[in-house]
This record gives sequence, C-alpha cells and structure tokens, in this order.
Amino acid sequence: MSGSVFGKCFQVMTWGESHGKGIGAVIDGCPAGLELCEEDIQRFLDRRKPGQSRFTTQRKEEDRVEILSGVFEGRTTGCPIALEVRNMDQRSRDYSGIKDVYRPGHADYSFDAKYGFRDYRGGGRSSGRETIGRVAAGAIAIKLLREFGIEIKAYTKEIGGISISQEHFDWKEMENNRLYMPDKKAAAEAEALLEKMMGQKDSLGGEIECVIDGLKAGVGEPVFDKLDANLAKAIFSIGAVKGMEIGDGFAAARSRGSFNNDRFCPGEDGGIFKATNHAGGILGGISDGSPVVFRAAFKPTPSIASLQKTVNQKGEETLLEIKGRHDPIIVPRAVVVVEAMAALTVADLLLQNMGARLEHLKLLFGEG
Repeated sequence: MSGSVFGKCFQVMTWGESHGKGIGAVIDGCPAGLELCEEDIQRFLDRRKPGQSRFTTQRKEEDRVEILSGVFEGRTTGCPIALEVRNMDQRSRDYSGIKDVYRPGHADYSFDAKYGFRDYRGGGRSSGRETIGRVAAGAIAIKLLREFGIEIKAYTKEIGGISISQEHFDWKEMENNRLYMPDKKAAAEAEALLEKMMGQKDSLGGEIECVIDGLKAGVGEPVFDKLDANLAKAIFSIGAVKGMEIGDGFAAARSRGSFNNDRFCPGEDGGIFKATNHAGGILGGISDGSPVVFRAAFKPTPSIASLQKTVNQKGEETLLEIKGRHDPIIVPRAVVVVEAMAALTVADLLLQNMGARLEHLKLLFGEG
C-alpha cells in the first residue's frame, strides 16, 4: 500500500509525479447535487501554482484542471470525480546530476531505502507538486462545507521568526502581499529577510495558522477518529510539516487548569458558548462549536543553491550543488494546501456523523 488514499466517507486518492505526464485526484463519496465546475477548482489551484513571485519556483505551469468524470450538467452525480492537471514545463535534465546522490533534507535516501528505487526528477511522489491533487479535491470539499455555513481560512503567521501582530491584523492585506501575511509591516520585514537569504543561497521556514469557522458542536469521533487526531494526520501528511498545535497547543503544557479551562456560558439564543477558546474548538476529539484553530510549522526548503556535503548511493562522500528551479520558502504556496487538507478532514467527519443518531437516520429514511 502506497498510502495515497485519505478519508473514509469523503475519500480522496491522489496520483501522479512531479515530472510525469500529469497529476491529479479521484474523489469518491461527494454527495450528488453539488454545483461544481472547473473554475470552482481552478481558483484554488491558482493560489498554489508556481511562478507567482520571486519567492516561488520559476517553473511555468498554468496548472489547468480538467474534470474527467462525476459531474453532469454542472452538478455532481454522486459517482467518483476524476481530476487531472497536465505537467507542461518539466525540465528533468535539471536533476540528472543528482540521480545517484542523496540531497540533504529530502526524501531521496528514505525513499530509496523503502523501494530500492526512486524517481529523482524533482522527487517524484515526494515532490511538493503532489499537492495539486490535494488542493483540487480540497476545493470541492470547501464548496461542500459552504453549503453548511462552514468556512476555512488559513494565512502565514510567521516567516523566519518574523510574526504577524494582532494589532496590525487585516484579512484584506493577506491578498496584497506575496507571502499571504495579514499584516503589512510583518510582510515587508519578511520579504526583506527572504531577499537576504536568497542572496546567501539559503532558504527559510515558517508557520501557517488556520481557522475553521461555522462548524457546529458534535463533529468528530471520540477515540481513533478524533477531529484533532484526523486534522493532525492530514496536516502532517503535507511535505515539510514538522510540527502542529491546536488551540493553545504546547503553551497549554505550561498553563494551569484554572486558566486553560474554557468556561461555558448560556447564549442569547438559548444555546451554549465558551468564554475563551484555549481548546481550539475541540473537546474530547469532537467539535465544541467554537472556531477550530490550529497552526502548522514548515521547515525551510531543503533545495538550496549553497554547496552541501552529502553521500552518493555507494556511501561515498561528495559535494552537492543543487540546480533547477526551487522555492526559497514553501510557506506562501502551502497556505491553500493547509486549507484543502482541513476541508477534506471536516467533510469526511461530517459525513461520518450522519449515522451518529437514530433520529438523523429516521429523518433521511423514515416513513414521515
């Protein structure tokens, strides 16, 4: 098993390699009747495609998506939805010099140890280009969730130690800079630092924060399919993610119960809400009605132009200078990937939840 399938009810399989003919996804379990066209998916792919600024790889790809099945007359049919994006600007020759060499920070060695073979052209399935299938599938999940008033929004929280300020937080500003930072001052400082790192043939990492709004209480399972557990698996499955925290995260370990506990309060509409949200919207693996908030830490891009020491397949020491087109930072293009994986997780658990109560099933299949 290659582990290319995600989800139980809203199930996604991604396929393809960075330098193959194409890349894409198959989605099984999307309910029939959802309005869907290629443009609904394309606007998300446009946010992750390469060549958008100096801070992304200059590989020139339009990343145009084509829906091959599962949609008829503008609506989903309930059958598997197949999506394809053709690779148009591969330069496999850029990688011929490293076919027998293990790049530091990459999956070359571990992939070779597992399979005894690897696709050295851009990393094959280990390439960041694999996320095209995730984003395309996630776009469908996001549209499905909007039918229930659920919105998912991610943004760059930190780059190279430069963090956004709540004082200057502005959602609109995120669309005005190349780093997807909702803070004009922090974005300018981060861009200057990136320019400096590029001059030194180096790279940076950063942190993405994601907010899931409108998710009602009661979504998620109490044991192995906890909402937070499934979110963690989804986010950690993204290449370059090295850490994740939900709500207060690691800060909760340094807190006290009297502070960390979120007090329940009666709502004006007769409902219940929390006075604070240290738990990040999840209690016992199940959504509690507050916004779900989590953060993901991305390591610096391992493909750097500096001369590095490494070994070849024979275990002999050698020097490596990576050529080709690479991102000096992964974070800005990964913002939409985080949104996609969060959406796939919530959509899957939302559909699983349909059988949680007898009255829900009676509403669907009862005589009334």
